[in-house]
Amino acid sequence: MDFFNSQTRKNNLKCHKKRLTQDQVRLLEISFNSNNKLDSNRKSQLAQELGLPPRQVAIWYQNKRARWKSQSLEVDYKALQQRLDNAMLDNERLKLEVERLKEELNKAQEMLLAFNTTTNNYSSISSSCDEVGSSCLQLHDQSKHHLDKELYACLIGDEGHFGHNFFASSMS
Repeated sequence: MDFFNSQTRKNNLKCHKKRLTQDQVRLLEISFNSNNKLDSNRKSQLAQELGLPPRQVAIWYQNKRARWKSQSLEVDYKALQQRLDNAMLDNERLKLEVERLKEELNKAQEMLLAFNTTTNNYSSISSSCDEVGSSCLQLHDQSKHHLDKELYACLIGDEGHFGHNFFASSMS
């Protein structure tokens, strides 16, 4: 018999439960936006202004705080996800930049090695050139000048300005 009475009471409460009007919701929203916690004085005041039981006002506030918290968590999650996506893109861009710079460094080292090897070879040639004459020295100077140009071209890269490459990649 107790079970039947409690079920009847629950059904009666559901039938008598009033939905809030748009004006009531608007006033509750305004009040919530100014302070999302509800003290007993404010609860009584709002209940009287809205013509609602104080318990209904308290429950509305509790539900609103729960919705507000889940919405703010969702917004925070989206912001963090965007930051993660941006960091991953930056990471990929930096990996490509490191690879490009390693290739440039390898080219410069190869050019320097070739330059040093050629310079050593020309040093031995120039000692023999002393006996042959000035035409050998001109050949030595032209070859050295050509290697200097190649080394410089390797150092400045594709865009033509070493400083520009360095500063543009460090600024972006």
